[in-house]
Amino acid sequence: MKNMSAGVDKVIVNQIKLEARRDKLSCSEHWQWWDWVAPDTDSMNDALEDLTEAFPDMRYWLYKIPEIESNYLSVRFVNGTEPVIFGSLLYAIKNERDDKRKDNQMFFYVDRNNLVTLNMDDNTRGIMKTDERAHMLQQCSEARDGMFVLFRAILHYYHVGMDHFEMNLRELERKMESRNARTLMDQILAARFELLYWSNLFIPYSELMAAAHEAYLSEINENRYFQQLQHRVERMERLFSHYEKEIDTLISIDNAISGVRGNEIMKTLTIVTAVFIPATAAGAIWGMNFENLPFIDKSWGVVLVLVVIILSMISMYVWLMMKGWTGDLLKVKSSQPSAEETEKKGATQKRKG
Repeated sequence: MKNMSAGVDKVIVNQIKLEARRDKLSCSEHWQWWDWVAPDTDSMNDALEDLTEAFPDMRYWLYKIPEIESNYLSVRFVNGTEPVIFGSLLYAIKNERDDKRKDNQMFFYVDRNNLVTLNMDDNTRGIMKTDERAHMLQQCSEARDGMFVLFRAILHYYHVGMDHFEMNLRELERKMESRNARTLMDQILAARFELLYWSNLFIPYSELMAAAHEAYLSEINENRYFQQLQHRVERMERLFSHYEKEIDTLISIDNAISGVRGNEIMKTLTIVTAVFIPATAAGAIWGMNFENLPFIDKSWGVVLVLVVIILSMISMYVWLMMKGWTGDLLKVKSSQPSAEETEKKGATQKRKG
């Protein structure tokens, strides 16, 4: 690649550095990459003026840039036949699992001979200078191929984000399996919002694939770089679908456990209330302010009443148990064996067999 350094094997950037710059990279004999950075209003206005002068056909796109604060994508046809794709991409930069993600907005424009990027981050710029990407860009015959290579490189951040998300999700599943505490629902919802964040950032890629078909029709199906990007996009779509199902399953399990526990608590309270009904009734009767209550003037009256109360409570509990209404509701600890105990029991039975 002319005017582009190569040989950077690993790029680690701790923060986004957007410094004003204007690079014109000749990636092959057929197309060029205009990589410009305009971090403030003044440099942005200057860049837009210069681009408008250099590319009159970009005028509509350049006028849209100051208005765009989110993802944007449009397909136009110069002279009614020549396709161009332009828009804005919001993406998060994340190189390693433990890195904090950094948000960035990049504007892009591509026609047959020119790829224009505005405010691409330095980290992605470094990645595009590695030997692997440099060789790919040299082999691209049109600017659109370079756009596919670039977007595929940016999609790597999403995979790193999903790796970090999966690690946290597995930890959450282990916590739920061992002890389903009340705070786990908050963690499940936090994971849901994390997945929603990456899913929303991924939407422009699905739109880009459809826009490429709209612009280049069936000829794009045989394009190697488009197919590589398409396969990576499909991988991400499958990941999002799988993780959404996992989180929905965790929410369903938590709701089911909460429902079962709520029912057990209500049933337990009902049984306890029923068992103490005789004591409540006896206490209410013998606590009245009357002089002629049975056994009230006897020295052994209190003992007799206590015996009657205890026998009545025992009879009530036995009756509920015979009806099968108690079960194991009053047991506090779970009788489910641990994985280690199950494994030991299975090994013992195997030796006996």
